[in-house]
Amino acid sequence: MTLQVDVFWSFRSPYSYLATTRIAEIAARYDVEMRIRPVYPLAVRVDGFFDRQDPRWLMYLGRDCYRTAQMLGMTFGPPRPDPIVMNLATREIPREQPYIRRLTHLGQAACEAGRGIPFICEVARIIWDGQTDGWDQGDHLARATARAGLDLPTLEAVVAAEGDRLEAEVQASHAALDAAGHWGVPTFVFEGEPFFGQDRIDVLLWRLRQHGLTEKPAA
Repeated sequence: MTLQVDVFWSFRSPYSYLATTRIAEIAARYDVEMRIRPVYPLAVRVDGFFDRQDPRWLMYLGRDCYRTAQMLGMTFGPPRPDPIVMNLATREIPREQPYIRRLTHLGQAACEAGRGIPFICEVARIIWDGQTDGWDQGDHLARATARAGLDLPTLEAVVAAEGDRLEAEVQASHAALDAAGHWGVPTFVFEGEPFFGQDRIDVLLWRLRQHGLTEKPAA
């Protein structure tokens, strides 16, 4: 029987990016459905999120992401531009968030088209690999979408025509994440049990094996 894991994931989360390779590997190797559920980052979901953090948090976050990327053999760097529009001096985050809203809606549409995992892998890479200036400009996003097996204009048309419905799906994912007992990303939920962080993937696999996880037949 195919097991199912809900993967709550954000384009703004560096740890979500760092989890992408293993998410894809698990989906390819095992008889498990890794159901991607794009959500907005905490900075958008929670008013005053950055005001509540210790000033040392961002410095530690950057250091940890760089070393984790090195350990995983992935490239990493600050996004250019940041998917969240914010005033760095005041930490104010406007309600209008064109980048992250567009990305999240595109991600939801890609999931509905059956290409959620390749889409988040390819798009997260151009945002977080530290090698792409202006990921939102030119053909960067279109090429990443094509590598995921989709057509960007087609996805954009879905977003334009069905934005309210896609937003409702994203909000439903927020509610499902809350109901599972967590708030951060990436969070993996299996049978109501949350596993938070890319560093809990091995624990997730341990739990899945207890429930009969099997490898797919060799091609």
